[in-house]
This record gives sequence, structure tokens and C-alpha cells, in this order.
Amino acid sequence: MSNFNMLSAVFAASLIALPTAAQAELPEPVRAMIDAAIASGDEDAVRTVIDLARTTNPDDAGELDTILASYETDLAAANAEAAAIEEAEMRNAGLFDNWSGQGQLGAFRSTGNSSNTGITAGLSLERVGIDWRHKLTGLVDYQETGGVTTREQFLAAYEANYNVSERLFVYGLAQYERDTFQGFSARYSGSGGIGYRVIDNENMQLAVKAGPAYRQTEFVNGLSDSSIAGLAALDFDWQIAENLKLTEDASAFIQSGNSTYVSTTGLTAALGGGLSASLSYTVEHDTNPPLGAVQTDTLSRVTVIYDF
Repeated sequence: MSNFNMLSAVFAASLIALPTAAQAELPEPVRAMIDAAIASGDEDAVRTVIDLARTTNPDDAGELDTILASYETDLAAANAEAAAIEEAEMRNAGLFDNWSGQGQLGAFRSTGNSSNTGITAGLSLERVGIDWRHKLTGLVDYQETGGVTTREQFLAAYEANYNVSERLFVYGLAQYERDTFQGFSARYSGSGGIGYRVIDNENMQLAVKAGPAYRQTEFVNGLSDSSIAGLAALDFDWQIAENLKLTEDASAFIQSGNSTYVSTTGLTAALGGGLSASLSYTVEHDTNPPLGAVQTDTLSRVTVIYDF
């Protein structure tokens, strides 16, 4: 056989051994699965399907890398566009736009200065912007027996936060309370200071804050008192499971004469349709309450919450 014929035979054999273009491409069912995962918009599903395709089609790893890289590029662009649109909407929002909130209604059981069972109702509103967060809170506990009021507690508060950085913020707080069974007809508190988000991820958030405060108390006997105080507080949220959340809110108004410490622990279970059920336990301790009042009150609440 001539050298030319021998080279021709070797070349022909090599062509037979090389994969065709069709053989080099992903099988159609595999590509269809990847396309379906991408169309679903579920990032985890896309990555899972591509990982499975690597296992079942190891010779197509290069093509799978190209598909994944293209998907990640498109995803990053889409996320950036969505973030830009959201930021523009926030910046252009009016005073009454972008508010969310929740209302709650249920029952309470108190011990301390009053020991009874009654109804509780609350409303909270929140507006989150680029740099600012505004929060309004209202809470009422009321019980009446034989035409006589045996429990009457009101709380209203407004807090504004300004983000200095991703985790650092400054705050301003104004608060009004009324609890005649604790011995005061009105208590006004104001505070401003600095806060820090110690933990801030999808499932857990912990923020602490502290600053100087001013408190004025009007007692049921007609006397009043005002003093400079200090405020320290924490806000902890833990999404234990998809439908279960643990919260802890604690604060301390520290001053000469009478300091107040409050801790509220709550457990909330989502019921669906914007509804959830909540169980909470509050302990409030005054170091030097008015004459005739005890130092520690507790309040257990069972409520149904509606998010809107």
C-alpha cells in the first residue's frame, strides 16, 4: 500500500472515531429539562438540574458550564434591573406609599397590679425606604367587669431610623403609655441614639440600640415627675421554620427614682391567607413604682394577626 493510501485509511478511521456534532451536543431531553428549570424562575432548581446533568452526561461538562455561565449572567442582569426599579419606586414614593402593617385581636391574662382576663387589640405600620424606616405602633388591653374597668392599658409609639451604613443606624423614638393600675395616667418618653444590626440575614435579625432619653410621668394622684434617663433595647427575630417565627423585644429605661424594664417574647405561626396566630408573654418591672403598686406585671396574650 502506498503512503498516500495508508494516510487516507488512517484519516478515514480517525473520522469514524471522532464524535459527530450531534453526539457532542446535550441530549434533547436533558436540554429540555434545563430549559424548563430556567423558565420556572427557580434558581435552586436550575442549579440542581445542571448538577444532575453533569453526573449523567460527564462528556458534556463544557456545554453545561457555558449554559450555567449564560444563566448566571442573565440572572445578575435581571436582579440588577429589578433592584434599580425598586429603588426608583422607593425614591419617588409619596408620603402615604409603601406602608405595610398588621392588625391583631385576641385575649390577655394579666398578673401583678391587676389579675384578670380581657381583650387585646393592636396595630402596627411600617414604611421602609432607601435610607429611612418609619414604624408606628398602637396596643390596647381592656377588661370590664360589672360595669367597672379592671384593666386599662394603652401604648402608642413612633420610631424613625436612618441608615448610616448597611448595619449602623441612628434612631428617634416617641412613646406614650397609660396604665392606671400601675399608678400613672400618662407616661411620655422620648429618646434618640445609635443602633447596630448585629445579625441581618434571611432567617435571623438582631438589632441593638442605646441613647439618652427623657421621661415625664403623670400619676393618678395628680402629681407628676420628669427626669433624664437612658434607653437600651434589642429587637430579635428568628424564622425557625417556614411558618414559625420567634421574636424577642426588650427595653430598659434607666433613671434615678424609677427604672422600667420590659421583655416580650413571642411565637407566631403562619396560618395562610395573611393570617397568623401569636402567643406572647410580657414582663414589665418598675424598680420604684407609685405607692400601692407592685413592681412586676406580667401579661400573656393569644391573638390572631392579619398582615396587609
